[in-house]
Amino acid sequence: MADLSVSIGKLKLKNPVLVASGTFGYGQESRALTDLNALGGIVTKSVTLKRRDGNPPPRIFELPAGMLNSIGLANVGVDTFISEKLPFLSELSTAIIANVAGSTPEEYLQVIEKLDEHDSISAYELNFSCPNVKQGGLAFSQDPKVTQQVTRMLRDITEKPLIAKLTPNITRVSEIAQAAKDGGADAVSLINTLVGMAVNTQTRKPQVHTVTAGYSGPAVKPVALAKVFEVVQNVDIPVVGIGGIMNLNDALEFFITGACAVQVGTANFIDPSTGEKMVGGLNDYCNGNGIDAISEIVGSLKL
Repeated sequence: MADLSVSIGKLKLKNPVLVASGTFGYGQESRALTDLNALGGIVTKSVTLKRRDGNPPPRIFELPAGMLNSIGLANVGVDTFISEKLPFLSELSTAIIANVAGSTPEEYLQVIEKLDEHDSISAYELNFSCPNVKQGGLAFSQDPKVTQQVTRMLRDITEKPLIAKLTPNITRVSEIAQAAKDGGADAVSLINTLVGMAVNTQTRKPQVHTVTAGYSGPAVKPVALAKVFEVVQNVDIPVVGIGGIMNLNDALEFFITGACAVQVGTANFIDPSTGEKMVGGLNDYCNGNGIDAISEIVGSLKL
């Protein structure tokens, strides 16, 4: 068996395949459909200080090569997450990474202060890049000074690993990645969704209530790979690749480009067992090619 384990700061993953925030609920929703313990980790649906109902419908629209979503960080809030969702997650033998969001830096801080009391949380993914909220969201990952300041504030209150989730909707994402590192982040994850739009030609109205929305799915993979490549080449920090990863070959492209781990997102809506199958496929790929450890693949791109 190949060694698929990876480390991101203090975060130890038994394999590099995670499920992306917002695409897998809180894990419970898919427990009858896949082996949750086969995954390297579960990134939870975003957790905010207070419950959020999110944006009005329609807020999801399927396209030929992906989907638009404008959920707006709908979630149960941190207190309910701790009382109702965390007990189930705590029983799993995989890493639990809480995706944390807020409208202000202080909200991020208060959420992490509450979560930090629970050992079952392995790390935090800082949602600095959601394009579907009116406050916060993109503002935290489009200005390097803000990224660094907020990350530093959170670094000072927790010893658990911090992964800053970054937006592709910016000219130089590596500048934001460097700012996150300077603020104390252990890694960055990218990309979050692209800003997209669709129109109903019969009604002449937008297909989602908020007009624009986050675009994800296989069509965004080339953009995601290019952003990962940019960060890997310019910033000395672990990168978790996200964007259009639908199968093992997609994941391998990210590993070869330099991502140390990947997150499966939109594919979960088609087949919730995609991540589990990917882990098995990765094992077979390594064994079939005489590869002893995933580290032999990561960053092996030949230029």
